Amino acid sequence: MTRRPRAFKTDMLRIGLACALVASLSVRPAAAEGVDFIDDAKLLYRVAACGNAVEPLPAVLTKGDPKTTKVLQKIVDGHCKRILDYMAKFRAQYFDKGRAWFDEVVPKTVPSTVVYPFGGGDLISALVAFPTATEITTISLEQSGDPRRISKLTVNQIDNSLGVLRRDIGGLISVGSNTSENLSAGQRNDLPGQVSSFLLGLVAGGYEPVSMRYFTFDDLGAIKYLEQADIDASDKEKGKSLKGDWQDPSFPRAFSNVEIQYRKIGDTAVRVHRHVGWNLGDSYLKSNPALIKHLEKKGKVTILTKGASYLLWRTDFSLIRNYMLDHLAWMLSDSTGIPPFYARQSNMVQETYGYYSGAFLEGAQDGRHDQAFMDLWRTSKKRKLPFRFGYVDKEKQAHLVVTRPKDK
Repeated sequence: MTRRPRAFKTDMLRIGLACALVASLSVRPAAAEGVDFIDDAKLLYRVAACGNAVEPLPAVLTKGDPKTTKVLQKIVDGHCKRILDYMAKFRAQYFDKGRAWFDEVVPKTVPSTVVYPFGGGDLISALVAFPTATEITTISLEQSGDPRRISKLTVNQIDNSLGVLRRDIGGLISVGSNTSENLSAGQRNDLPGQVSSFLLGLVAGGYEPVSMRYFTFDDLGAIKYLEQADIDASDKEKGKSLKGDWQDPSFPRAFSNVEIQYRKIGDTAVRVHRHVGWNLGDSYLKSNPALIKHLEKKGKVTILTKGASYLLWRTDFSLIRNYMLDHLAWMLSDSTGIPPFYARQSNMVQETYGYYSGAFLEGAQDGRHDQAFMDLWRTSKKRKLPFRFGYVDKEKQAHLVVTRPKDK
């Protein structure tokens, strides 16, 4: 047997190590695109959403000053006592007591991709209804908000902002619904109202954030994550509302759409929530079609809609309604969802729960869609609904409807 020189063996060893290094680099995942605001998300998770409430406040908020720490700790503790009291009642009503109802009504085969048009800051309801969802998209006029401010606020500013936050999301953590006025006002708070609300939903569901990035769409509906240069350019511009009678947000447009990756505490599986600030009216969607193109790429989805001001009853919201009808595999809504007239046209069936005797908002009462919903409830099998989940009817009765394709 021919003996190789020691130098040859050494060279081969080096080559082998080099090949191993190249191979390891080739399979290593590429760095995530866009700026990750996870540090700001964790601050908001602790202070605004009261996650890990037993832990001391991060030093970045108090600059290590004992006096500031004492004052701010008292403020945050007081805020979290109120928030967590509300949250305990919400969890008992929906995550615990209501779990049996959702388990019975929601098929185990529904897609794990959920789309929630007119969702506002209401991630928490999607987590309640669809706990196995791996991707949730909420869409509304409300833009997500700038998370960077929290580390720069004074103690008094944090105190005031937490008070505004409690006021603006009060309905969400008491009955799972909120008003347009509160949602609009939340865009003016020093703390980002929508992001804080999403993080509160994660706390309620026992989740924690692992990344937070902002994005736009390209012309084909693909996601483009924002880099630092995009954010720096946007900082020079003022935010604009997506509807004429809404307040302009106090943050740049770059912070309109957010992606929060999250996981169950103690688990490794990562899920995704995206919020898209978008006007769902026909005129806006015709001029800005990227959202619909993005949604269409998801294929068949599970859909949730509630508290949507009966906009889907109107002729000028036909594009989002048609998208929903074309792509829903299963849908849960209150009476602000798909009216029976359009459901029947698309070969859908609707199953009612609770009681309905007319629209909650006066402007929607007594029209053809209101009458059709009343007829639907009157002629349908009576099914129980032990809690409110969205709008009540004009008699303050809780109600929900399932819309799904007819069985073949």
